[in-house]
Amino acid sequence: MKDGEILAKMQNGDESALEYLYQKYYRMMIKLVISNSGTEYEAKDIYQEALIVVWQKAVSGKLVLTSKLSTYLYSICQNLWRKELDRKSRLSSEEKDGMDYMDHDQEERARIIRECIKQLGDTCQKVLSYYYFDGMSMTDIAEKLNFSSTDTAKTKKYKCKKRLDQLVKSNYKASDFLD
Repeated sequence: MKDGEILAKMQNGDESALEYLYQKYYRMMIKLVISNSGTEYEAKDIYQEALIVVWQKAVSGKLVLTSKLSTYLYSICQNLWRKELDRKSRLSSEEKDGMDYMDHDQEERARIIRECIKQLGDTCQKVLSYYYFDGMSMTDIAEKLNFSSTDTAKTKKYKCKKRLDQLVKSNYKASDFLD
């Protein structure tokens, strides 16, 4: 089929023209997206969107070809893919900015907690540091600090954490932690 025939069929609502276009230029359009950092799934989406654009313009009578239909379809795919890459880039930048903020925020909170832990007694410092920063189990902490049982270590951790909470609340505002 020639471009004029395809255009005429589309203007008359004949979907066989759309199917013909899909089959004829499928590989070329898929290659465009894949060779520009896309996946086959993304390529199929872009190609289908481009075909919808061509179809809608043809049916509305607003499609005036000044080049080959394949060139027109290719340029639509190219533009749609550029917009998608731009959108992905923006999302990626926003995620990175958010992660930087979260990392900084978490580091600041950890610094405040460590500062307050230093104000506790030696045993509390060890219990809380082993548990929260070193990820040790209560059994390991009980052994390391020569407590009589795991329950003793749990009780000590509970009391130390309660003192730590009081220290943090007395030295810092809630807004320091809830930005």
